[in-house]
Formats: sequence, structure tokens, C-alpha cells
Amino acid sequence: MIAEIGQIALILALLIAVAQSFLPMWGAYRSDARLMAFGDRAATMQFVLLAVAFVALTIAFINSDFSVQLVAVNSHTNKPLLYKISGVWGNHEGSMLLWVLILSVYGALVPKYGKSLPAGLKARALSVQGMISVGFLGFILFTSNPFIRFDQIPLNGQGLNPLLQDPGLAFHPPFLYLGYVGFSMAFSFSVAALIEGRVDAVWARWLRPWVLVAWSFLTIGITMGSVWAYYELGWGGWWMWDPVENVSFLPWLVGTALLHSIMVLGKRHSMANWTILLGITAFSLSLVGTFVVRSGVLTSVHSFAVDPARGVFILALLLLATGGGLTMFALRAHTLRGGPSFTLVSKEGGLLLNNLLLVTATFTVFLGTFYPLLIEAFTSGKISVGEPYFDRTFAPVMVVLVAFMGIGPLVKWREDSWATLRPHLFKSLVLIVVLSGFVLWLGKSVLGAFSMGVAAYLAYSTVVAFGRKIKFGQTGSNQHKIMKMLKAQPAAVWGFFIAHMGIAICMAGITAMSVWAVDSAKVLKKGESMTVSGYEFTLKNITPGAEQNFQKLVSEVEVRRKNRKIGTLKSERRFYNVRQMITTEAGIQVRPMRNLYVGVGEGDAEKGWVVRAYVHPLVNWIWLGALLIALAGFVSILDKDRLKDRTKGKLS
Repeated sequence: MIAEIGQIALILALLIAVAQSFLPMWGAYRSDARLMAFGDRAATMQFVLLAVAFVALTIAFINSDFSVQLVAVNSHTNKPLLYKISGVWGNHEGSMLLWVLILSVYGALVPKYGKSLPAGLKARALSVQGMISVGFLGFILFTSNPFIRFDQIPLNGQGLNPLLQDPGLAFHPPFLYLGYVGFSMAFSFSVAALIEGRVDAVWARWLRPWVLVAWSFLTIGITMGSVWAYYELGWGGWWMWDPVENVSFLPWLVGTALLHSIMVLGKRHSMANWTILLGITAFSLSLVGTFVVRSGVLTSVHSFAVDPARGVFILALLLLATGGGLTMFALRAHTLRGGPSFTLVSKEGGLLLNNLLLVTATFTVFLGTFYPLLIEAFTSGKISVGEPYFDRTFAPVMVVLVAFMGIGPLVKWREDSWATLRPHLFKSLVLIVVLSGFVLWLGKSVLGAFSMGVAAYLAYSTVVAFGRKIKFGQTGSNQHKIMKMLKAQPAAVWGFFIAHMGIAICMAGITAMSVWAVDSAKVLKKGESMTVSGYEFTLKNITPGAEQNFQKLVSEVEVRRKNRKIGTLKSERRFYNVRQMITTEAGIQVRPMRNLYVGVGEGDAEKGWVVRAYVHPLVNWIWLGALLIALAGFVSILDKDRLKDRTKGKLS
């Protein structure tokens, strides 16, 4: 019965979404207050119904209701409760239900937090949200129904993919979808603004928190995926330019550009057309990610489905949404007001350059991800695009971007001159040269030394810019005045500081891992050792064991350095009987300045076991920096001045 309740809730949600797609839009056209108000109630009701459907599916998983096909294929009686719950979205059908549930959450929040918005703009935006819901609810009901029942109920299920039976990956998809789907707000309000022909500072300030929320959640989702790949897949890497990793990174890059263009629009009433275009593009790239994961056009350990028919359906939705948004932009962009002029040497100019570099970086990742697919589709050949391509295309663009990030916050709005920047640029150059020289002396890598110098320069520039905000070091300032200014800084300033410092920390970690990480592999018997970067790894013991849903072999590897014991790392090889799959769990010793990492693979007592050992300098800085970036987004939302703009301001 619970499955039927979920099915009925999905059908009702689709019917309400259809009504939401047209009635509020028609009401805005006719200035009919009742029809426009229907959008608020429809968005709320759609959320309630989808929550009912999601809860129904969750109950089916928890109760191991194997009469539901999805539960039988992705769960098992002996599976721990956490993985029964995460199994709800650890598959194609359930993940799509989570996708539309999150979409409905964002839609339902518009009536609550958008009471000050003009009724016409809000009604049109909710109509666009309804159209997106119609597409994906139709996709679920007609191609990916999670509530289909078996005619003959199996005694037990097939279990969840062992790679997904991990606490980190249990929470990775929800955070990722909160980011992906959150950009639908930018899309809907961009299209609504194009229809009305009005985009101004208050519109930008109202939209900014929604973009910040989506961007921050997407940052967390990408970071969690990276951490999972690091310790779960057993290859010791944090990013492999996997196609599915790339398609989650694409909307993040465009979302970053969108946040900066919203800043210009909110402060200086400029870049309205560009902001609208980025809003459409960010969500379109989120749909690209949804398409790639579920179509089978690109293979990845992260993929949910390999069904071309489903891929065609999502591709049609992608083309309708992107084509419709871009067509509307082409027809209506000329109606938007242009802002005041500005020079290249200005904060507006710096943010525009920031946007151009981010878009260029996005294009390089997009090309590297999809070019092999195009080659295979239109020719008989196959090519592989990997890390060397991205090192030569993406990395230089990002280094240039970081260089300008250190200057941008110090430039004045509208117009400035290079003369005012010369003292800071000179000090920065000295810092880069001195630090790079020191790192080169230690690490013997010109590229690594320069990159660490640039990261330090960004951190220094961020501190200088923040210091100017609180008037640190200026004439007449004292500790009391500085503390007073410190407390008076808006949340957006703190967000800027945390985000830019996070990028500097992340860049230092990426540089260290790219240049100085060391690994080696060797077949070892018990008691034998191997040396990696001055650390001696000795295979001490191999012990069999069992858990609730798998059997395991636990390998103990002792690590010593200069005859001093550093610790013992435990690596596991797990065998999941239900799925007949083997996974490897790495043994990791985490430290602020480096990680020691061991993976023990196949072998036996007679021939020995394959042991791969790694020394990873500063790898944890990558994820620390990324989480600081996400935190910065949430901190910036708390800006009291902008909250007042959203609750009291009106669009002109």
C-alpha cells in the first residue's frame, strides 16, 4: 500500500506542476491577482506531495519491501540501516525522486521568502519552476518509476553497490543535488526577468542568496565526492578529471562567475545581460551533468544508469530548457537597461575579467570532457583526454585568475589607476620571488615553487584588502577603532575573506600533491618492507574477518622513519557476497602536513600481496580550502544589509 501512496502522490504532483506552469504565467499576463497567487499555493502543495512520495519510498527501503522492484535491486535485509536509507537515492530512479523533491523545496521557499517581490515576477518565476517540474516528473513517471512492483516477490534483495556503501557517499548526492537544482532559481528568475524586461540591483540582491546557497552546497558535494574517491577507490588520488567529476565542476565554475556578476549588478547596475546569460547557463550545465550521469554516453564509477532511452528523454529536457532560455535571451535581452560605463582598471573591470577567465576555464573543461565523445560519434576513431590536457589548458587559466584575484579587491569602483596599485604589486612580487626561491631550494621544482608563491601572494593580498576594510595600519587608527571596524564589517566582507583564503589554501594543497606526492608498489610477504620518500612500510599481518554484510581481509602495515615508529595503517579487502564484488579500503594516517596512505591488493601467503604506498604532502589542505570556500558562501548569506534589501526593497 505504501508504494501506491507514493505513486498517487507523484501523479498528483505532476498535475499540480502542469497547472503551476500555465496559470500563474497567464495571471501575470492578465494582471489577475488570484491566478498569480495560485503559483504560491501550487509550489507549496507540490513540495508536500513529493515529500510524501519520498517518505513512502524511504519506508519501503527501511522495511525491506522487496515487492517494490527498486528496493529488491538496491537493498538487502542484512544491509545496515544507514545504507538502506542511502539506498533510496543510491540508484537512478530514487536519485531522480530526490532531484525533484529538492526542486520542490526551492520552489516552496519562494512564497515564504519572496513576499516583497513584485507579484508578476514571482508568478512568472514559479511558472518556469513548474515547467521544469513537469519535465522531470514526466521523466520519472514514464521512464524511471521508483514504485513499480514485482509480480513474484523475491526472498531477498540484490543489495546496494558496494562502492556506494560508504558514509561519505551516502551524503554526497543530496549535497550535490542541492547545488545542481539550486541553480534552477537563477534560471527561473532570469527567464522571468527577460519576460518582464526588468533587471536591476534589487533583483540581483534578492537572487544572490539563492545562488550562494546552490554554489555552497555544490562545493560541499564536489568536495565530498573528492574525499570519497581518495579513500574508497584505493588509487590515492583526489581528482582524476573523470567525466562525471567534470560535469559537476562545470556549473560550479559558471556559478562562481554568476556570483561575481551579481555583485557588479547589485552595486553598479551593470552587466545585466551577462548576469542573465550566466543564470541560464549555470542551470543548463547542471542539466548536462544530470544527462551525462544517466545516459551512458560517458562511462564513470559515478554513473547511475546506462540507458540510452532515458538519456534521450533528459537530452530533450536539456534542449528545451537551454534552447528556450537562450531563445528568450536573444529576443528580450535588448529590453534590459545598460549600466554606467567603467574603465578596465576598476573593480567592475576586474570582475569582468574574472568572469571571462572563469568562462574560458569552463570551456576548456567542457571541451576536454566532450571532445572524445564527438570524435567517437562522427568518426571511427577514439581518443582519450586526461590529466596532461587539463594541465596545459585549465591550469594556466586558473593561475592567471588567481593573479588577478589578488588585485581585484584593492581596485576602486568605476575608475582607478595602476599608480595606486604599484606599491602592492611591488611587495607582492618580492613575496613571490622570495617564497618561490625558498620552496625551490627545498623542493627542487620550478613549477611547484612558482605556484606556491602565487598561492601565498593571494593570501597576502586577501589580508591586505581585508586590512583596508578595517583601516588597519592607517593614520589615526588604534586597537579600539580597528576592533570597532572589525565588528562593523558586513557578512559579505567576511565571506570574501574566507573564500579567497580558502582558494589560496586549496591551491597550495593542489600544488603540493601535483608536484611532490610520491608513491611506489611492490609485492610483499609478511615481514618484508618497502621505502617511499624516506618512510619504511612493513607488511606485518593479514587477518580475516567479517561484518554484517561483507567478509574482509585486514592488512596491518607498520610505518617507520629513521628507525622511529610512525604508526600502523590498516587496509582492507572486502568481499560482498550478495553482489559478488571486491573493494579495497585504504589505510590512511592523516596529518596537517602530509598523509601516509597504503592499499593492499591481491595476493596470498606464498607469493605475497601487492602493496601500494603513498606519501601525500598537504593533501588535506585541498579539502580544507574547499570547505572554507563553501563556508564563505553561507556566511555571505547572513549580510544584514542585503537581507533588508530583500524584505523591504522593490524592483523599479
